[in-house]
Amino acid sequence: MTGPQPRPSVAAMPAYVAGKPAPADAFKLSSNENPYPPLPGVLEAAVTAAASMNRYPDMGNTALYAALAEMYDVPVADLAVATGSTGLIYGLLSAFCEPGDEVVYAWRSFEAYPIAVLAAGATSVQVPNTADGRHDLDALAAAIGPRTKVVLLCSPNNPTGPALTQTEVDGFLSRVPDDVLVVLDEAYIEFVRIDDPVDGIATYRRHDNVAVLRTFSKAYGLAGFRVGYSIAPAPIAAALRGVTLPFGVNLVAQAAAVASLEARPELEERVEALVAERTRVVEAVRAAGWRVPDAQGNFVWLPVEADRIAAFVEAAEAAGITVRPLGSDGVRVSIGEPEGNDRLIKIAGSFR
Repeated sequence: MTGPQPRPSVAAMPAYVAGKPAPADAFKLSSNENPYPPLPGVLEAAVTAAASMNRYPDMGNTALYAALAEMYDVPVADLAVATGSTGLIYGLLSAFCEPGDEVVYAWRSFEAYPIAVLAAGATSVQVPNTADGRHDLDALAAAIGPRTKVVLLCSPNNPTGPALTQTEVDGFLSRVPDDVLVVLDEAYIEFVRIDDPVDGIATYRRHDNVAVLRTFSKAYGLAGFRVGYSIAPAPIAAALRGVTLPFGVNLVAQAAAVASLEARPELEERVEALVAERTRVVEAVRAAGWRVPDAQGNFVWLPVEADRIAAFVEAAEAAGITVRPLGSDGVRVSIGEPEGNDRLIKIAGSFR
């Protein structure tokens, strides 16, 4: 080819693989989606906003910023929104990394991390998880070098499931240079049920180099609208807003997000129901002999042997559920409708 060539890092970039769609008679447990319909008032707000689709959305995200600022008691200047937490990750790496800079993160973790690093022209430094799927914070701290610009912490970790404690994060941050940005990716924070959980907002208040990422895609059930938000010290938030695509969060998504924040009681009920289903699934799968890491998201991680992953995926599809294989490491399965979860439990019991 003699025409224009992309950067070598872009040419080497792996494609992001989305969860496999499910046939009409199957359950989609491959994308960590919320199985519930929109929260009360959200659909009505979205339909009303859609009537103005001939107009650009509010570029300042005024109503959404105001609602988030009130909910978390933070300044609007410390907020940024984008197309899901993934969009925020791309933006932060673009804002803070130059070619040759390093981004340190655990692996396996969120599949978009290595892609976003390459998109920014930076270099990944992947640190293996512990045997039980947790971040190895000592190894992550040791991996920080003179070219490190960003460290990504995923809590709960997608796809393995464990969440970090506040004590762990505090100890880690004490070992990170002040000029290294630490991103606390909390896409599944609403589902965490552990002692001493990370309080991302309190952590950001105490550190000038911490950015917290959250999303409306998971607990709130707005995956189809793509709305994520960051809470970070004002200079970091300003840099993120500066590189974020203008009008990226559309007007319907903004309205749906604001309405979702107003439905907190119903949200909490649904989250508790999903947590109860998660507990039921984990207990049943462990009883069948599987070594399931601590599950703190809306999914479970099955460390299927590499040479049996394809067979497990086929067995799941034959039983009417789609799951998410990830490389040769294992299979992630979302917590969905009880009937779909029952099918997973049945497969787990017969696939040993």
